[in-house]
Amino acid sequence: MKVLVCDPISDEGLKLLYETPGIEITTKYKSTEEELLEIVPEYHAILVRSQTKITAPIIEKAVNLKVIGRAGVGVDNIDVDAATLKGVVVVNAPEGNTIAATEHTMAMMLALARNIPQANFKLRNGQWDRKSFMGVELRNKVLGVVGLGKIGSQVAKRAKAFEMKVVGYDPYISKEKAKSLGVELLDLDELLKVSDFITLHLPKTEETKNLINEEKIALMKDGVRIINCARGGIIDEEALKKALETGKVAGAALDVFSKEPYEGPLVNMPQVVATPHLGASTEEAQIVVAEEVAEETLRVLKGEPVRNAVNIPFIKSELYSIFEPYLGLAETLGKFISQLMDKPVEHVKINYNGDIANYDLTTLTNTILKGLLRPILQDSVNYVNAPIVAKNRGIKVEETKSQQLKNYANLINLEVKGNGTTHQIAGTIFSNGEAKLVQLDGFSMDAAPTKHMLIVPHVDKPGMIGKVGTILGEEQVNVAGMQVGRKEIGGNAVMIMAIDHAVSEQALEKMRKIDGIFDVRYVCL
Repeated sequence: MKVLVCDPISDEGLKLLYETPGIEITTKYKSTEEELLEIVPEYHAILVRSQTKITAPIIEKAVNLKVIGRAGVGVDNIDVDAATLKGVVVVNAPEGNTIAATEHTMAMMLALARNIPQANFKLRNGQWDRKSFMGVELRNKVLGVVGLGKIGSQVAKRAKAFEMKVVGYDPYISKEKAKSLGVELLDLDELLKVSDFITLHLPKTEETKNLINEEKIALMKDGVRIINCARGGIIDEEALKKALETGKVAGAALDVFSKEPYEGPLVNMPQVVATPHLGASTEEAQIVVAEEVAEETLRVLKGEPVRNAVNIPFIKSELYSIFEPYLGLAETLGKFISQLMDKPVEHVKINYNGDIANYDLTTLTNTILKGLLRPILQDSVNYVNAPIVAKNRGIKVEETKSQQLKNYANLINLEVKGNGTTHQIAGTIFSNGEAKLVQLDGFSMDAAPTKHMLIVPHVDKPGMIGKVGTILGEEQVNVAGMQVGRKEIGGNAVMIMAIDHAVSEQALEKMRKIDGIFDVRYVCL
């Protein structure tokens, strides 16, 4: 078995692969796509960090490829869809850099509070200047942690040791879990209003892109300090620059940027502490992520189940033909309902009805949980660790089975609760292999899931469809299909629209103001 290492990865961490008989390792750093296309057909595994991009053409040309390993958390530089279509397993190392990123966040916060880089720079240039660098203490300050996953929760733990009051925002963590961390759970806007320091620990998604923008900064305290060691693009950098210039934001500590290497104005501002994406750059972290990816790669090459598969769940071969149609449906149900919930998820109830109830459905449950958690947690949650991630966030998962079913051969019913809010969705696979959503919040329907969907609970009265359609028309959004579920004429109903592309937040707000419409949700699958 031949393994190609495309980026510098710790040899100590890859020791397992080097010492395994029958494994041949080749290192080729800084290869272009054209160079990789020439050599990739002979390799069974490719290992990367963040520099090398493994594109669809490379994957297509890799006729012997079984696994792509990323020595780190994200897989932004790997075409996961192309790998899945090719049957190539993509693995990562989601745990390895947790402590490194946590400690870097604390270092950046302390440096920001006490102006350490700026004072050091002046001293190195022969200036003994004490007056210009009056700092602030962390003790008794309010730290707002946006994202209470592995890193965010570890930062909260350390901030408590500094006697800070810690508040947090995370739509996927229960109040009980937050309480166990010593964190008061708030909605995002309230957190922004009360925090003296704000630290971001979120993946970059469509939902989190430019999350900290001019509007959100306006909610913050005057003199707030912001730390981002998570992902570039979460902060609107132009809005941050303006806020630093006016003094609304007293300072920022940035390890990540929207475009890297970063050459913009922020790094030259005296209120900014900046580092070149060093969050995971410790000797220990690089060894650990290399060890994790080496172990996973070896498991794939040996045909063994893996823990950190980003794209392919493990199913016994004899059951694959039975489960395969339901994997996509299961993930769709999870992704769909997660985008309806605007409260922290506390309880997930999954009911399997029909013939599939005869089998061990752990894989489908894990797939539902992955779909539920992934819109916000991204690459840190996968088919294998999804139940652990849910448990660590205080989410109760309940699975039930029943073979008594009248209208369908099989039905998956998913109910999610959190902070007094409940949403329910059910789906099935028809005999032609087509997935359908057949229930939403108790309303019957027959809707095929599509990439872009609009969900509109409303009062069943004339004109509702036309008013929504008019706004979509003004936005140049085409409606591809529509279903309305209702229980009685003139009662409550729900409209599901399949649309050709995303809808702006401004258009959604217009629809929400229509008399008789309770809410409008855009769902991206």
